[in-house]
Amino acid sequence: MTRRTMGAVLGAVLMTAGLMGAAFADDLKVIQTRKAKDLVITLLSESGQWTQGNNDFVLEVTSAKTKEPVDVGKVSLNTSMAMPGMAPMLAGATLSPDKTPGRYTGTINFADSGARQVSVTWAGPAGKGSTKFTVSVR
Repeated sequence: MTRRTMGAVLGAVLMTAGLMGAAFADDLKVIQTRKAKDLVITLLSESGQWTQGNNDFVLEVTSAKTKEPVDVGKVSLNTSMAMPGMAPMLAGATLSPDKTPGRYTGTINFADSGARQVSVTWAGPAGKGSTKFTVSVR
């Protein structure tokens, strides 16, 4: 294969991968949205819900006024589930910044179903903050 042909094939593969990533982003459904001061925190996934086992999701932070993405720096997401007579069940997410500022991709694993108290905290260019809300795991 010549370098030119190899370059054309590589370009086509990269373009297709980019289009597939854009389609994935467009197909996301809202799990939960929460306003925290002047920010809107939105959890998204392909199915629009969390289930038992491994879950991939996206956390987006936007301005409540402009609806534009906001870079909030370091973000963490943790969940807990109260169990009567037992210690709460805890699960933490692994989050990584996406190419788009204010967007973070994450994974989290749940051993069972039930209502989870979700805590999101951030610290960065937009200041420090946190919010809590409840999400059902099915």
